[in-house]
Amino acid sequence: MEDRKLVALTFDDGPSNITEAVLDILKEEGIVGTFFLIGQNITPDKKPILERQLAQGCEICNHSFTHSVMSELSAETIRDEIMKTSDLIRDMVGVETMFFRPPFIALSDTMYANINMPFICGHDSRDWDPSTSAQDRVNNVLAGVRDGSLVLMHDMKDNVKTLEALPTIIKELRAKGFSFVTASQIFAEKGIDPNVPHKIWSCVFD
Repeated sequence: MEDRKLVALTFDDGPSNITEAVLDILKEEGIVGTFFLIGQNITPDKKPILERQLAQGCEICNHSFTHSVMSELSAETIRDEIMKTSDLIRDMVGVETMFFRPPFIALSDTMYANINMPFICGHDSRDWDPSTSAQDRVNNVLAGVRDGSLVLMHDMKDNVKTLEALPTIIKELRAKGFSFVTASQIFAEKGIDPNVPHKIWSCVFD
């Protein structure tokens, strides 16, 4: 078990109008993903999406409340961004968020001092750029992925090129021998403690 070649597919900026389509693909493929949610997107009508994420074995994590450049914010505002998002998720579906991804991967000492969760970056598919074609998204993932990688993608609104790319990404990674797990599972199975001060993770072996 400990020798499995693992990858975690992660998705930012939801829940959105494509999140359920992402979940459809994950369900069809029989795999799980990790979703970094923006607090202001967690409206009451999105509760069924969060419930479905958990029902499918996926993980829900924190991507701030407003998706601001948090490196420019005060300690108090940073704490508020995190707390409001974590509280919303806890109140809606009863889970604690275990990981945080900084918006724009903007970092500061103040953020590290005031956010009590491991920071995740990830191997970037560049799917946040609308000009990145579906095939380039596939190529970007495959070019640098390795055992222990956390792959950064987005289930942001109208990001249909990622929906086009995702089945091929999964097929190609599976052909390379990867098994798909959540962010928590990849650290646990590899025996890596993610709680490292002033550290942001893209691969558990970095």
